Amino acid sequence: MKVELRHNPSSTVARCFLAGGEPMRVEHGAMIAHSAGVSLAAKAEGGIIAGLKRSVLAGESFFVSTFTAPPQGGWVDVAPALPGDMLALTVAPDRPYFISRGGWIANSHGVAVEAKWGGFANLFGGEGGFGLRADGQGEVVLGVFGAIDVIDLQPGEPVTIDTGHVVAYDLAMNFTIRRAVSGRSLQSLKSGEGFVFDFVGPGRVLLQTRNPGAFSAWVGRATSAS
Repeated sequence: MKVELRHNPSSTVARCFLAGGEPMRVEHGAMIAHSAGVSLAAKAEGGIIAGLKRSVLAGESFFVSTFTAPPQGGWVDVAPALPGDMLALTVAPDRPYFISRGGWIANSHGVAVEAKWGGFANLFGGEGGFGLRADGQGEVVLGVFGAIDVIDLQPGEPVTIDTGHVVAYDLAMNFTIRRAVSGRSLQSLKSGEGFVFDFVGPGRVLLQTRNPGAFSAWVGRATSAS
């Protein structure tokens, strides 16, 4: 699968080119269009239990759509629900990634994507605890709210990131989570920040420049006030 991005960065669409007979997995409802002859099958990938884990725990759809190209090949256009950028992330056997809730849009057939417990750190950070683990060999298409930032950390290099802005990171990376103002819940609340990740390299972290949770809260307040 080869990925071509267009209409970026604010309204990005990913066109995924497939070889003859090649399948790809797509988040339910993320397909915009596809070329003639591409077939579609929707099922609970990995069975009912895996589907429940993905939907209830990881915040993704119960069903996963599998698009398969005809013998002459084809393409599938996909996009996230929120406006923003997209990225084709290369996954290798020695470099799996953790993907936060809502970030996964599609993946090539050589990549396995399954619900993964991200640890109590994610749970207490407001990210739900679970996300998706992507491993294997191939491409994962990610969608973000806003623009994408990529931070490559050198060995021992630290960075602090708000939990709501983290999209994906190397599973081999070390990280901890804490209040934005260490040890002071009230000060964290007054600052407008809740929890942050402290990542330490080596490794890669992918960020989104807008926070979906903060946007949802703003919409709720605006709706209540109207």
